[in-house]
Amino acid sequence: MEKKIVFFDIDGTLYNREKKIPKSTIHAIERLKEKNIYVAIATGRAPFMYADLRKRLGIDNYISFNGSHVVLKGKVIHKQPLPLEKLKQLERLATKLHHPMIYLDEHEHYTNEKNHPHIRESIINDLKLHYPIYEPNFYLHNDVYQALVYCEPHEEHIYHKQLNCFHFVRWHRYSVDVLPYGGSKANGIKKILEMLNIDRQNSYAFGDGLNDVEMLEYVGTGIAMGNGHEKAKASANFVTKAVDEDGIEYALCRFGLI
Repeated sequence: MEKKIVFFDIDGTLYNREKKIPKSTIHAIERLKEKNIYVAIATGRAPFMYADLRKRLGIDNYISFNGSHVVLKGKVIHKQPLPLEKLKQLERLATKLHHPMIYLDEHEHYTNEKNHPHIRESIINDLKLHYPIYEPNFYLHNDVYQALVYCEPHEEHIYHKQLNCFHFVRWHRYSVDVLPYGGSKANGIKKILEMLNIDRQNSYAFGDGLNDVEMLEYVGTGIAMGNGHEKAKASANFVTKAVDEDGIEYALCRFGLI
């Protein structure tokens, strides 16, 4: 029997709007593992942000920071921090435009703004996490795998134009992920497929957002959630039901995986 693997985004895919996992999703993942199908998470989040989720689901394969930090069977197999000199350029531009920033490593997140409403809305209200630690110079002395710039959509083009050394992906109405140029979840998936010697056509991925587009296009079968962004749906091979309509279980059954 050929080896298979299924990758899952977190927010809007495993999690619903209340950051809860439907019981049907938990049972579906258990059934995948019973059938010896590999299960992995592929997210823009940092590892510390979903440690409890990994423990609850019993998953030790995961792609964090949209591909910049990859773990297989509990061991790091790839990491790509942002280059320091380019980060300095980014910080100078963001400061000039009065845009706050967040810096992330695998253990914690840090910010150069003590109490900003857009950071509070995205991190506390939406992701249900604590406000980042105020340490504006963190990036100067530590590896940073992903940065967040807080700007409005109409301002984002400034960064694309002046810093084409980075890949910018909007994940929130107020915030943009900053990745290494060419970085994406698809790159992390490629690393895992190579290590496990799994054919690309035997890989599946579930996602809902703009940072899932490359992943959905890369795997053998890309599955977009019914509650997903229209661009994610357009990139997928199949659009399943919404998270709270047992969309993951429905699609896994549809493709004969459980």
